[in-house]
Amino acid sequence: MDKSKQLGELKISKLIIKFSIPAIIGMLVNALYNVVDRIYIGHGVGALGIGGTTIAFPVMLIMMAFAMLIGIGANSLVSIRLGQNRKEEAEGIFGNALVLLILSSLILTIIGLAVLEPFLKLMGASDQILPYAKDYMQIILIGGVFQSIGMGMNNFIRSEGNPKIAMYTMLIGALINTVLDPVFIFVFHWGMKGAALATILSQAVSAIWVLAYFLRGKSLLKIQMKYLKLKLSYIGNILALGAAPFAMQIAASVLNFIMNKNLGIYGGDLAISGMGIVNSIITLMIMPIFGINQGVQPIIGYNYGAKKYDRVKEAYKLAVIFATVIVVLGWIVTRLFPEQLVYLFNNEDTELISFGVFAIKRFLIFLPIIGFQIVSSNYFQAIGKPKHSALLGLSRQVLILIPALIILPKFYGLNGVISAGPLSDLISSVVTGIFIFIEMRRLDAHHQANQLSGVKLSVTQLSGDNDSEII
Repeated sequence: MDKSKQLGELKISKLIIKFSIPAIIGMLVNALYNVVDRIYIGHGVGALGIGGTTIAFPVMLIMMAFAMLIGIGANSLVSIRLGQNRKEEAEGIFGNALVLLILSSLILTIIGLAVLEPFLKLMGASDQILPYAKDYMQIILIGGVFQSIGMGMNNFIRSEGNPKIAMYTMLIGALINTVLDPVFIFVFHWGMKGAALATILSQAVSAIWVLAYFLRGKSLLKIQMKYLKLKLSYIGNILALGAAPFAMQIAASVLNFIMNKNLGIYGGDLAISGMGIVNSIITLMIMPIFGINQGVQPIIGYNYGAKKYDRVKEAYKLAVIFATVIVVLGWIVTRLFPEQLVYLFNNEDTELISFGVFAIKRFLIFLPIIGFQIVSSNYFQAIGKPKHSALLGLSRQVLILIPALIILPKFYGLNGVISAGPLSDLISSVVTGIFIFIEMRRLDAHHQANQLSGVKLSVTQLSGDNDSEII
């Protein structure tokens, strides 16, 4: 069976397991880049080192945002075109995406290096944290093109029906990073620079792996010179569909900036470092949801393009169930073992441990409902409705959370900073529920219309009527 056609024919539950498990593993492994860095930095450099990566994180989110803008936007479009049997156009979109990924990453590297120090200060770096953040980000920016290619192009491996290969891309890079981190930090004593160097070397290997896959000639989509020439119509559609995840990543960067500023004002460097630990723990718990999204996106996109709306609805519902199970398990862990989670990063600084435990318990109160909210946002992205997806994604990270971060601390100080997160989780999930209820009713109507059309077509064929309007 054609690897892309299986998306419209195999059992939905089997497809989600086949596509999502490798994606979940891949996303978890990819999350280890930052988490492993912070673990080794926490033990090898100290709390200020963790603070440095926390301050640098908004810059890294901006880099990821552009990779997602192009990679996910083009991938959504390619999945729909493959479902419509428009393979040549799919390859044209794919080729343009590769060029855009390289160009955007090089531009970001040049600009980033030029304004790095003032930008880090703007992000909330104190005089104590600034040198750590600067040492780390200078090297990360230099290797930005590797991250862009590896992360952006990996989406296409998954969309053409090879989730295991996509998983290997991230697995290889993360394993190399995990091995190099302790060598560079503890053996060579390179500190923050060593952690960053380990990261970009591992990302370079991942990028080479991805390019090799498409250049070997065994892939459905191929890198061809005729498709590397940029086409405005392709670029416009890619950017339109990639706008939602891009906006969400930029919003996440702005969110981290505001949070770091408030943490610095109301809690100092210790609070910034502590929240860095909490963010790493959140990343490990949320990344499986993004893995489910990556796995289910081509399934939903293909079947939506093929007008198999019953399969679209089934895929969405199963994705929500799987995501909810994951976050509920993660929530239970945060309730039972908060101290042990903080010990992974630092087991000596008692003040840091105390704040970390408090922040974990407070910030993740409504974690069990986040799976539904994230999957539902991605659903609209998968069916080619980026405005809906952007609105729902931004409702959690911008429209509600950022105002809460600005207002609550004025009344409740540091407690207000930490409490803004769960408040946003709750309200955004309610809003998302309303959108999804309306969308599921629309999907049911389309499915019933298709069934009715099929009945009419069958009757027409039996009677020998060739009325083109009915067909």
